[in-house]
Amino acid sequence: MTFSVVKIGGSLISVARDIVRGLVALSTDDFSFLAVPGGGPMADLVRRLYDEYALSEDTAHWMAILAMEEYGRFLADGTGASLTYEISRPSSGFWVLLPYRPLMEEDRGIQHTWDYTSDAVAALVASRLKADLVKATDVEGVFLDGRLVDEIQAVDLMGRESCIDQGALRILMKSGRSCLVLNGRDPDQFIANLRAGKGGTLIRGGGVGRCGPDVRESLYPGIDQST
Repeated sequence: MTFSVVKIGGSLISVARDIVRGLVALSTDDFSFLAVPGGGPMADLVRRLYDEYALSEDTAHWMAILAMEEYGRFLADGTGASLTYEISRPSSGFWVLLPYRPLMEEDRGIQHTWDYTSDAVAALVASRLKADLVKATDVEGVFLDGRLVDEIQAVDLMGRESCIDQGALRILMKSGRSCLVLNGRDPDQFIANLRAGKGGTLIRGGGVGRCGPDVRESLYPGIDQST
């Protein structure tokens, strides 16, 4: 059984459930997934309330985590996905994590600031499960100086604006795990790229990774965690 953690960004809300349906279908073929939802428009509302009413960062943080739960329920609705409160490897199928309860119990590694968004939660989940992460988003990958980067070390993105938050980069560096950023705007193409291990940007938490220099060779639909 091959296992993968998949972060599905709120920027993909118009096609996100099609992505989930594709991954649910894929999970019948000896693969399992744990999806970490983004915050979507619900998290955008939290940001506006934070700015307008001078909320504390701690309050805004937990409101944003609850926004992830709302988006998670949206992802699961009518798609065949199951919901879970547990940060664990499912034995089969496609599961969407509702993160508020497990993070209230233990969120060591997450700071309650806007540097640590749903990306950081997904990176923390992948780290705890000793898995690598696939981030589905609305861009082709990481761009530096207007050029799409095929592969980059997480440390080289620190202090730079990119499609992944700074907290997630810190967690990747600490854990040594990797994150493959893939464009999900076309769900069929996303699934095809995931199957082939092509496209996007591979962000390495450290070194060349446990699977050698060409991690993508074993990154369908995630780095093989069987050893």
